[in-house]
Amino acid sequence: MPENQLRKELERLRSEVTSAGTDPESAQRLQALITEIEVKLAHPDDADQHHNLVSDIKEAITHFETEHPRATGILNDIMVTLSNMGI
Repeated sequence: MPENQLRKELERLRSEVTSAGTDPESAQRLQALITEIEVKLAHPDDADQHHNLVSDIKEAITHFETEHPRATGILNDIMVTLSNMGI
């Protein structure tokens, strides 16, 4: 169940990246983060990747909170879902 929720949140983030008029650098950074999360879903037992992923999401939240508040909200939702998954 949390994995399905995470996939929905990733789709919301993808949609936000394409529709929000995000500058190319920010869009690339968000897309890289989406890819990183998808890799995590494909390899759920890689504990080292868990720590890096959480750090990367926190950094993205800090970076985007002023310019892209909706993307930041989605990233916060993703953090909650990952936490519910034990990550």
